[in-house]
Amino acid sequence: MREPHEMTAAELSAAYQSRELSPVEVTEALLGRIEALDSKVNSFCLIDVGTTTKQAEESEARWMAGEPLSPLDGVPVGVKDLLVTKGWPTRRGSLTVDPKGAWEADAPCVARLKEAGAVMLGKTTTPEFGWKGSTDSPLTGITRNPWNLEKTPGGSSGGSSAALAARFAPLTLGTDGGGSIRIPASFTGTYGLKPSFGRVPAYPLSPFGTVAHVGPMTRTVRDAAMMMNVIAKPDARDWHSLPYAPIDYAAELEMPMKGKRIAFSPRLGWVTRIDAEVEEIVAAAVKRFEAMGANVDVVDPPGGDPGTIFQKIWWSGAGYLLGDLPDEQKAKLDPGLRRMAEEGVKFSKKEFLDATMARGAYGAGLRQFMEKYDFLLTPSIATTAFNVGQLSPMDDDGRAWMQWTPFSFPFNLTQQPAASINCGFASNGLPVGLQIVGRMYDDAGVLAASYAYELAHPLYDKVPEGF
Repeated sequence: MREPHEMTAAELSAAYQSRELSPVEVTEALLGRIEALDSKVNSFCLIDVGTTTKQAEESEARWMAGEPLSPLDGVPVGVKDLLVTKGWPTRRGSLTVDPKGAWEADAPCVARLKEAGAVMLGKTTTPEFGWKGSTDSPLTGITRNPWNLEKTPGGSSGGSSAALAARFAPLTLGTDGGGSIRIPASFTGTYGLKPSFGRVPAYPLSPFGTVAHVGPMTRTVRDAAMMMNVIAKPDARDWHSLPYAPIDYAAELEMPMKGKRIAFSPRLGWVTRIDAEVEEIVAAAVKRFEAMGANVDVVDPPGGDPGTIFQKIWWSGAGYLLGDLPDEQKAKLDPGLRRMAEEGVKFSKKEFLDATMARGAYGAGLRQFMEKYDFLLTPSIATTAFNVGQLSPMDDDGRAWMQWTPFSFPFNLTQQPAASINCGFASNGLPVGLQIVGRMYDDAGVLAASYAYELAHPLYDKVPEGF
């Protein structure tokens, strides 16, 4: 049997069932690994050994009695520090958030995982309020990519992705308002699913509005499906949430790809800057779907570049969140976030509503386009991971991180399910992600397509040197 840190959630669950391992043994092993190695990575910003150990002990008692709460009972989970967690400060990477407080609420996904018996391992790092696609903040400093410690793990769920790649946790939670699950999944060679908007309930609602999703981040597709079985359960606090669909996502993974209609868009029809090696690796990945019997068309979706639409919505959210802070609090912010908030408050109500109407037209065009296709394939990101401390590896054009994430934020506007799966490694040794976009509400289909790809080209057991 493999070491606990090497095992997937599915493997840990099976080992608990057979009593080859216990939740306490696994939790202690992972806490020890974090203590020994996370100083190199900085993926966790809060560890509470007492609480975590107590949860593991309670889980072990349930397994010993033959009464686990779910297959995820006793499986450790890292929680992104944008998601409120009862008893733990949720500081959102910001010096402006006071750690003193009641902290009496669990976000819906955290609550469902606790109800399923999962062990909360700690809080993972995020850029301040999740504003950008790399993970560093005034509060927690720089988080690094285990594949190359001079590179970023992406963001804003960079702590979650780094913890997965370093084998500190088998499961983590992420949020995605413009690529914040898929960017770090691509940069760290892990798997991340941005579910259909509302599929996983959220609370409190994001200040960035209806582009913000909550989803699973894992090393394998099956583990993500197991998480979806839990975190997609209903919560009345989210008035945007979809009606609950009692789908067993793990049971739906075996869908064949033969005969599936797939659109492949290497550049969405408008992306001009992309790393040539990324483009080549993604094109080779698409060929694997053809080998599975899928019908692949090279075709671009309609609508052109929606960047201006997204920028007005995202920047306005930052302005709403932070625009009224007193100057002494603004002085504590990440300078880039402060600039974004100051620009965001300048958008007029008419400009914001114009962007909202344009978003509706763009989303409607994509829904009509997807009537012809089961899935749309693109690169996840236009580049591999770049140096820590940078906002963009490309020239700054005033759109910050949107320059190198042209494939991710469009599908926050459209609210479709989209995932990033590792499809290869560039010559610099860094992972490359393939994005699989599905029809709205077809989260099970995106997971099944991801699983088929994972079976055809398994890379999830590759480990960064030193971890």
